[in-house]
Amino acid sequence: MTFRLYDTATREVRDFVPLEEGKAGLYVCGLTVQSEPHVGHVRSGVNFDVLQRWLRHLGYDVTFIRNVTDIDDKILLKSADQGLEWYELAYRMKRQLDQAYDDLNVAPPTYEPAATGHVPEMIVLIEELIAKGHAYAADDGSGDVYFDVRSWPQYGELTRQGIDDMAAAEDADPRGKHDPRDFALWKGWKKDSEPETAAWPSPWGPGRPGWHIECSAMAGKYLGPAFDIHGGGVDLRFPHHENEQAQSRAAGRPFATYWMHNAWITTAGEKMSKSLGNSLTIPAVLQRYRGIELRYYLVAAHYRSHVEFSFEALDEAAAGFRRIENFLDRAADLLGGIGGGGIACADFLNAMNDDLGTPAAVAAIHEVVREGNKLLAAGDSPALRGNAASVVAMLDVLGLDPADPAWSSPGGGRTAERLETVVAGLVSDLLAQREKARADRDFVSADAIRDRLHAVGVQLEDTPDGPKWSID
Repeated sequence: MTFRLYDTATREVRDFVPLEEGKAGLYVCGLTVQSEPHVGHVRSGVNFDVLQRWLRHLGYDVTFIRNVTDIDDKILLKSADQGLEWYELAYRMKRQLDQAYDDLNVAPPTYEPAATGHVPEMIVLIEELIAKGHAYAADDGSGDVYFDVRSWPQYGELTRQGIDDMAAAEDADPRGKHDPRDFALWKGWKKDSEPETAAWPSPWGPGRPGWHIECSAMAGKYLGPAFDIHGGGVDLRFPHHENEQAQSRAAGRPFATYWMHNAWITTAGEKMSKSLGNSLTIPAVLQRYRGIELRYYLVAAHYRSHVEFSFEALDEAAAGFRRIENFLDRAADLLGGIGGGGIACADFLNAMNDDLGTPAAVAAIHEVVREGNKLLAAGDSPALRGNAASVVAMLDVLGLDPADPAWSSPGGGRTAERLETVVAGLVSDLLAQREKARADRDFVSADAIRDRLHAVGVQLEDTPDGPKWSID
């Protein structure tokens, strides 16, 4: 079977033919770490995690790069508003993003380069563009460097726009530009309003890179001048991806063969974003749902379909996933465990090969589960073993296998939930025994229970409202 994907550049479903047989190079634009991650942010991470898992399932050796933008205008503004150094804010938000990815079992990329660690590569690329006549240093003394959009006749081909139909670029002061649409490759340091730490030396004076140049430079460093798939949110198609492609190809780098874009998560019809004030942070959602249930909710929708977020829909998704879990629990009890196996469901394979058709793939899993429930009722152990193993294999491709150790972390899957319940029950029983011993003035036994709990990392505090315990 051939994997087919929708290429947003050609607007066609195309067979995936990698540049190098047996290998796949994937670059995904990661987040700007300016604020705590919300559900809309992590959708891209989940969607492209499914893509890399599917490519690996098909036998490809995948090099997956997902960058981090850790310096830009928004980070500088928000850090100043919060009284923080810009790098302190970026680091804090990056740690929260890492935790969100872990909570949703988003596997780490092969490399995760940060913009601030690749300024030399960006300067080299800018110099190449200047040498080829596609970029220029502003003559207003600002230290800015711009890409000359009219020097590249193919500018606009990714989003099928003409230059004269485009709005002016908003990423720098227009005074030094030849054309309002020219975009910043390098931003001169504004010593009156920007910290000195946010400037790097360059041939054009101290400053920092523009947003678009970083991805071209990092993709080139880790994947080479040409690679297979470039991904990101649909809101990045213009101007970010349009500009990436233009500057890379103008420098003589073929860049991406295929473009894939995931759609938004919306609330009340609008893109979920911090600026709209309608975001839902991952920790807040995980107070109500397990990470595996939130991931199932995101995976069950096709990556190119807009999702109108609601807790009612998430409730329904969580209930649907628990039906799958309950089947696996019952099958494991009857079989004494579920062994490994391959995917035996043609409908699932066909769905995933059809542009990551996860809605049909999830429907196929539920159909196999329905068949499995019939086998359970009939006590048909041999057939059930293969059926359940196939369900586990399909879930694993989607990052939804409840037995995956990744779900054993707090906020994760059923394993964590059960362990927390067991621990709480055992500690409560021991505390009840200790309280009875104290009431009987058997302080030797009471102290022995306290010491047993302390030895395994459970700390006790006797309060007027009764003993409180915590994990050390």
